[in-house]
Amino acid sequence: MAEKDVIIGLEVHVQLNKLNSKLFCGCSTRYHDAPPNTHTCPVCLGLPGTLPVLNRGAVEYAIRVALALNCDIQGETLFYRKNYYYPDLPKAFQITQYDFPIGLGGKILIKGDDGEEKTIRITRVHMEEDPGRLVHAGTIDRAKYTMVDYNRCGMALLEVVTEPDLRSPKEARSFLDKLRNILEYLDVFDGDLEGAMRIDSNISLVGGERAEVKNISSHKGVEKALAYEITRQRSARRRGVAQVQETRHYDELRGITVTIRTKEEAHDYRYFPEPDLVPMRIADWVPRVEAELPELPDAKRERFVSEYGIADDHAKSLTSEIRVANFYELVAKRASPRLAAVMVADVLKGELNYRDATIDDFSPDHMVEILDMLENGKITDKGAVEVIRTILDHGGDPAGVVEAKGLVKVEDDAVKEAVRAAVKECAQAVADYRSGNEKSINFIVGQVMKKTRGRADPGEANRLVKEALDEM
Repeated sequence: MAEKDVIIGLEVHVQLNKLNSKLFCGCSTRYHDAPPNTHTCPVCLGLPGTLPVLNRGAVEYAIRVALALNCDIQGETLFYRKNYYYPDLPKAFQITQYDFPIGLGGKILIKGDDGEEKTIRITRVHMEEDPGRLVHAGTIDRAKYTMVDYNRCGMALLEVVTEPDLRSPKEARSFLDKLRNILEYLDVFDGDLEGAMRIDSNISLVGGERAEVKNISSHKGVEKALAYEITRQRSARRRGVAQVQETRHYDELRGITVTIRTKEEAHDYRYFPEPDLVPMRIADWVPRVEAELPELPDAKRERFVSEYGIADDHAKSLTSEIRVANFYELVAKRASPRLAAVMVADVLKGELNYRDATIDDFSPDHMVEILDMLENGKITDKGAVEVIRTILDHGGDPAGVVEAKGLVKVEDDAVKEAVRAAVKECAQAVADYRSGNEKSINFIVGQVMKKTRGRADPGEANRLVKEALDEM
């Protein structure tokens, strides 16, 4: 539920790790499994005499993202130096954008806490280089020492800054889920890699000072950190403790935030234009980049509803991840689109989540075969679920699983015989039903399913049991 006294804004740092090289040098972006400090060069380490050379592909990726977020693209942009000292920043300044970002004034639509569609405004989208990575020996406030890995230095980052339109931790997580979904459709980053998306959460109570919780690495972590901050700030207000604008760190192990420093203002960073990079005139690039944009989640959802005739809830579920959407379309072109939507959105996704698996762990061909057996009455809905579970857990193919586990749907005569036997054996349930307890029919249907080893259609079994009872 939205909190009336809570104000939340997000600053999301997106690593453009689908590029082959870093933002200002030729170092490879494939550093994630490499030993520390092995993917560096004089440029990304900021050694004297080195000069940055801008990665054109990174600029085009940034335009792509800004367009997808409905931003106005600035015709001319330039880089600045943001001056501060921190151990993970070897140059003692960061090359970033300030007055002239790539994009301004965008928006993302999410589902608000009230269940209605809600617009979250995007303040700006700008480019910058990534600092290195600090590895603490323990928690940040108690570590005995800290190690520095500069492999990440100079990676191309986009910072997506929202207006303070979010009103709860749940809405913040919904925004992040939607943003990641859009980025995956754009194919500009791999969200499964460490450091691919890091979030700074700005939160305050109405009339109170703002706290910025830095460098949260997961959507769940953002939700938990914000929930903790709401409790902490409300408690401080009740006790009359004065709050100051500050930067805090979320300790995932302890589930708390801790103070790092009082918050800097923009003037503390002494921004000035980067002297080694000229202004970029990108207005002419925009039409070509825009023409190459893929179909985005909201548009794909609308198309799935109109083209395949499926429910909007199913379309939202199916388009929430590009790989699931692609899987569904492969299946829907060869089987009933509506039945495919139910089985993929309601059944397969749930089974995959339960096993911490992905859609890549199940074959579209197997799903088509399962749907074909369902449509032809060879197996029941329950049998289809059992086939999916068996393949995920033990492998195999649908036909082989159906035969091995005896999941072929029983003939009507066998179901009728099971109904007659169940009604005869369940005298108490029959009496309860005839005295007005309609729920007792479920027990009898359960006995029918037991006698047919789950191979009867539950709906058909229910109908036949009711007919038999009504005729008594």
